[in-house]
Amino acid sequence: MRTHSFPIDSGQSFPRAPSELIDIKTLETRMNRLIVLLLLTGTAFANGSVTDDVRITSEGLGYDLQYRVYLPEGYESRSDHPVLFLTDGQSYISRGHMHMTLDKLIADGKIEPVIAVFVDPRDPDNLRSNRRNAEFLCNPDYLKFYADELIPTIERKYPVTADREGRTIMGLSFGGTNAACFGVLGYDTFSGIAMQSPANHPVKDLLPAYEEMPVLPLRIFLSTGKPDDNTQANRRFRTILQDKGYEMEYVEVRQGHNWDNWQPLLDDVLMYFYSSDEPES
Repeated sequence: MRTHSFPIDSGQSFPRAPSELIDIKTLETRMNRLIVLLLLTGTAFANGSVTDDVRITSEGLGYDLQYRVYLPEGYESRSDHPVLFLTDGQSYISRGHMHMTLDKLIADGKIEPVIAVFVDPRDPDNLRSNRRNAEFLCNPDYLKFYADELIPTIERKYPVTADREGRTIMGLSFGGTNAACFGVLGYDTFSGIAMQSPANHPVKDLLPAYEEMPVLPLRIFLSTGKPDDNTQANRRFRTILQDKGYEMEYVEVRQGHNWDNWQPLLDDVLMYFYSSDEPES
């Protein structure tokens, strides 16, 4: 098990004082130079793509959901991509820029090509209605939606592995709790669970389940912030998993329950699950 703790500098807070503002022309010049440098050095990102929203009707849940899919460049040439499912998928795209992190790590040869499915918990017909609290807290119908409806749909439409060994579920806050729930209830469907700042307190039996059950066939990534996060509870979770002998990586950062904590760790998650044995030259 790897465990480490380090600070993340999120930069200066906003708004800045007028004297600290960067001139727009200066910023544009710097960006243009950076783009040229990336092109000349061959380190520009791969050209992966993200689909538009795709609607799916769930008979089990009784309503429609939507998702988007990240497809790495040249994905058609391989038939067995590992697949990463992300709850709060819209936030992982708009705020976490996960697709950009995937592009960079794949282009650099640091991870193997991965297909990612960004699942949106909002009502497609009313985006102000977020169902995450009903879906993410060990809801067996939500797991059944993945196992019986979403995963088979993804396997029909895209070149992904049909083996649980190639599937990981990831989420943050209650989405991290959902990943922990899927670990206990759906370990026959997912082999990897990635939890960023899971907020497990509404599910009182979750940590005792990990403590009392035999070790499950899971690889686990767990992270938390400090001090303004679910730090103590997640340290306890880490200890339970460590004492049970789970294969895992645990990370603490000096940020709170926010994207200053989660976004800089996306490459850690991807490297943990998908590190390439043959980096590109």
